[in-house]
Amino acid sequence: MRVVVITGASGGIGRATAHAFAATGAALVLAGRSAVALDVVAGECRGHGAEVISVPTDVSVEEQVEALAAAAVERFGRIDVWVGCASVFSLGTFEDTPPALFRQLIETNLFGQVYGARAVLNYFREQHQGVLISIGSVYSRVTAPFVSPYVTSKFGLLGFMEALREELRAEPGIRVCTVLPSTVDTPVYQHAANYTGQRIHPLPPLVDPGRVARAIVRVADRPRRVTVVGSVQGAFIPFRALLPATYERVVAPVMRLVVLRGGDIAPSAGNVFTPDPDPDGYRVSGGWRLLPRLRRFR
Repeated sequence: MRVVVITGASGGIGRATAHAFAATGAALVLAGRSAVALDVVAGECRGHGAEVISVPTDVSVEEQVEALAAAAVERFGRIDVWVGCASVFSLGTFEDTPPALFRQLIETNLFGQVYGARAVLNYFREQHQGVLISIGSVYSRVTAPFVSPYVTSKFGLLGFMEALREELRAEPGIRVCTVLPSTVDTPVYQHAANYTGQRIHPLPPLVDPGRVARAIVRVADRPRRVTVVGSVQGAFIPFRALLPATYERVVAPVMRLVVLRGGDIAPSAGNVFTPDPDPDGYRVSGGWRLLPRLRRFR
């Protein structure tokens, strides 16, 4: 029985990934900041017949991540796969984004993954095997205005994972993998920090979270260095590499037209510092793809 640890398991990609691994018969260790939401997800996974424990964890606190790994080994005796899904998001210019929020987003999205790797590698070395999967983004390889802390965290994450993989070449049983989804239909946008002064909308086309979850399970079964999910936005990667000046001219108008939707919205830190207190806010889907077309693109 494979033992899988999933951070950010309370909603979005992490919750979909928990469901996908539960369906394979894996034993699950679910982590997230909301104990209430984790309990709901654990119940869903037990409905698939999986053994599950939930460990409330803030991945930006290294001691909590270490305790998560220890709890997994104490309960199941090993860790076979570690999936880092925990992530927060913000929109706003660099100058409008509060420095403390910029730092906290980096702490969660980048250092949360670093802490996870540091915590699990000790166990992987003892076992001489294990798969470490970090969820980056197409923003690990392309840039855009209004998302500078997120881009910084995801570029840093991809670089970290590539350097780590090079250091572990002498351990062929330990595999280091990064999954780069394009825009995914999750509640991360409802929970995002917003310093634009406007209503925000994710950049279409949106990928179903289940599609990303299935890709993660495939990577756990057949490890690959980097896996991009979403062909349309994935095409931005070679476009930016081949025509950087053209890409820069295009991306800002697209972001202003599609992502920023007008209105008079007060600044908000979203869930960057604290989790959503509403258990109903933790869903797999953000519901964006279900909106009527005129509402989506007006």
